[in-house]
Amino acid sequence: MFSKACEYGIRASVYLVDQSSQDRKTSLKELAKAIGSPEAYTSKILQQLARNNIIVSEKGPTGGFSVNQTSIETLKLSQVVTAIDGDDIYRGCGLGFHHCDANKPCPIHHQFKAIRDDLKNMLENTTLLTLSKDIENGISFLKR
Repeated sequence: MFSKACEYGIRASVYLVDQSSQDRKTSLKELAKAIGSPEAYTSKILQQLARNNIIVSEKGPTGGFSVNQTSIETLKLSQVVTAIDGDDIYRGCGLGFHHCDANKPCPIHHQFKAIRDDLKNMLENTTLLTLSKDIENGISFLKR
């Protein structure tokens, strides 16, 4: 459903929210290890997240990656998905047709539209802070 980059971006963002809520910055190496992602690939994903103002990247000896304290509580999962994969996930056809709508639907259009709408609702109403608390409480995890 999500691209591999988006999956890693979600994991990285959740991890950074957890660390940032404890007032800690995270190095690329630590982050890549924590989410089970290759460093070079993680670096590119983090650049994309920083360009979209989801995370903060600070260079230098006291630098690292973090989430701005003012956005920790409001940052939504949908922001990460849109920053990396765009918003095609909300509009795409379940069978991959370039043109599929209510006027000329594919065989699964109506069922898939309901699923897309539910997914959009979930992404727009789930905060990264909520997900990070589940990690912190051992309810869920970021790598296997």
